[in-house]
Amino acid sequence: MTSKPQVRIPATYMRGGTSKGVFFNIDDLPAAAQVPGPARDALLLRVIGSPDPYGKHTDGMGGATSSTSKTVILARSGRPDHDVDYLFGQVSIDRPFVDWSGNCGNLTAAVGSFAIASGLVDRARVPDNGTAVVRIWQANIHKTIVAHVPITNGEVQETGEFELDGVTFPAAEVRIEFLDPADAEGAMFPTGNLVDELDVPGVGRFEATLINAGIPTIFLNAADIGYAGTELQDAINGDDRALAMFESIRAHGAVRMGLIGSVDEAVARQHTPKVAFVAPPQGYTASSGKPIDAADIDLNVRALSMGKLHHAMMGTAAVAIGTAAAIPGTLVNLAAGGGGREAVTFGHPSGTLRVGAAASQRDGDWVVDKVVMSRSARVLMEGRVRVPGDVIDVS
Repeated sequence: MTSKPQVRIPATYMRGGTSKGVFFNIDDLPAAAQVPGPARDALLLRVIGSPDPYGKHTDGMGGATSSTSKTVILARSGRPDHDVDYLFGQVSIDRPFVDWSGNCGNLTAAVGSFAIASGLVDRARVPDNGTAVVRIWQANIHKTIVAHVPITNGEVQETGEFELDGVTFPAAEVRIEFLDPADAEGAMFPTGNLVDELDVPGVGRFEATLINAGIPTIFLNAADIGYAGTELQDAINGDDRALAMFESIRAHGAVRMGLIGSVDEAVARQHTPKVAFVAPPQGYTASSGKPIDAADIDLNVRALSMGKLHHAMMGTAAVAIGTAAAIPGTLVNLAAGGGGREAVTFGHPSGTLRVGAAASQRDGDWVVDKVVMSRSARVLMEGRVRVPGDVIDVS
């Protein structure tokens, strides 16, 4: 039997924030993958190298972690007042599916850069020097994001002195604004409560803040589940019982939030919701060896993504943290000391992150107009990615 030769597809490998992924212009994809469906998913799975029972992604572009098993598809936007449409696919490491249920806030930092370099943004909107304002339509969650991309001599400025905990080297700062980050189709607090009592069989009963902002997130008090809030990855990712507990919490929380109908459905929705636990400020040593002083943070937050404790903080979870911190009475707000606030600096396993958000009540409902944070982005490699021809029909 003769095997089909490999297919060459234009692609760019980019870091955005503390994540990296494979970026595509939709027009460069084979026709069958330009629309949602099994053909697109099969292609992206093979690009990343999933499913991989060895958990290494040796035969693909993925890095076998939730931060590095990511794909992005961009297109020139046909929506008024938007430059580019951004679709994010979180590729499962050990299962044959791509999760399209949420956004990647970290890779958002790279979207504007890619869009400009790929000609998806009108050249008239890109200054010779200064800042290009790229208006992004996030197609997964139907939200507008604005990226402020530095430009030098008409080109994206990627190098610089901005340091981001969780990223080894400095780069140029990219400011990101997540506009109206609450869920587009439902309430910010799907149960109507700032704090709920969550009952998880075999785990226990404890308080939780269930919020849809940036990404659906379940916030818990660290002390209620036996943690201090200063843990690093090894303390949890090497503990199978802990991981099973968090997955059970995630599944039951997803049902409570109305995201799925039964806990059995959670296995096919790995990307959302996220689970995070919070604690009042306490000093610790970050994974890099950097000391974090309690006086320099408002609270500690640890979050899980795709079943593992994240090495830093997901950008979308940071949006949820900033939003919840701005609303008096949520577990996040209380861990930060309570009261009104328009910004919060929190500790995570790799260091600290500051995120700004202003909340107000309108007709009795909490509203956050935008959440702002700074990230950075850089092209790691560009050219063509190859996949075996039997993966997708290119005729």
